[in-house]
Amino acid sequence: MDLFHEDHPAWLAQVDEAIIDPDQPIIDPHHHLWPEVMGHVYNVDEFAVDTNTGHNVIGTVFMECSTCYREDGPEHEKSLGETEYVLAQAARIKELDLGAPILGMVGHVDLRETATLDATLDKHIALAGDFFKGIRHAGASARDEDRQSMLIPGAAPADLYLLPEFQAGVQRLGERGLSYDTWHYHYQLRDYISLAKACPDTTMILDHFSTPLGVGNFEGQHDAIFDNWKNEMRELSSCPNVFLKLGGLAMPDNGFGWHLAERPPSSDELLAAQGRWYRHALDCFGPSRCMFESNFPVDRLSLSYAVYYNAMKKLAAGLSVDDKNALFANTARRVYRLS
Repeated sequence: MDLFHEDHPAWLAQVDEAIIDPDQPIIDPHHHLWPEVMGHVYNVDEFAVDTNTGHNVIGTVFMECSTCYREDGPEHEKSLGETEYVLAQAARIKELDLGAPILGMVGHVDLRETATLDATLDKHIALAGDFFKGIRHAGASARDEDRQSMLIPGAAPADLYLLPEFQAGVQRLGERGLSYDTWHYHYQLRDYISLAKACPDTTMILDHFSTPLGVGNFEGQHDAIFDNWKNEMRELSSCPNVFLKLGGLAMPDNGFGWHLAERPPSSDELLAAQGRWYRHALDCFGPSRCMFESNFPVDRLSLSYAVYYNAMKKLAAGLSVDDKNALFANTARRVYRLS
């Protein structure tokens, strides 16, 4: 099944909204690039079309996605290929003046590989220098009974966050001044809280609200999931080393079904369906520990870049200028140490 509509740009363009507050500076702290994604190319040329639709995107952060790995060499060094690819894409933006520069990247290493961890990190940093900001080793672990209903079934071990060697790897990132990103499913939040408490000196960023699911066995369960999730998020907020990315809820696995609809959602429709997740996260963590993320091109399956950031601007409309600047740019700037 092709999850993209036959003319996907035209499908997205059915919802054409005036850009709200076009001068608001934005650093998008979470996007991917692939030579091919689900049969479609999404490199910086394609990303520039999305980021140049009227919002004031002044920079971005690339998030690892297992692309362009080296085909040869030791297994633990194959992810160096992704770092090389992103550096080339960042250079292309500057060369062709495509718009918002990539200000930094988050790569991948297996944090359980304690014997080779430091040497592998050294090689990423030798390639990218300060452009290399941290590691994402995702904890997403799909249950066997749910995998067939999911577009992106995570394959991590169910107990990853609790493994002593993994916790040691996360702690080592903090010792080296690097951050740790992850994504996982809503039912894994309790283990993530344990990880956050075990690694208090590492800056940890949780992507996509802990990915509340809405397909397969979780179809129609958003209310029950939310009731449990909101209490665990409140507990997680007591860990001062944890930051949140607010976005990534328009993936097909979240169960809102927009990728199959005749037209994508408007910013008002997005907030009507998902606003409670955003509002509760903000209430728990505050703007200084939250940042809006596009999660493109994955969320592009369901909505346009212009609509997503319009929705976030409506969500933040009642906040102070400082709080808005934190959510749209300054939290990302601080957490990822962006110049």
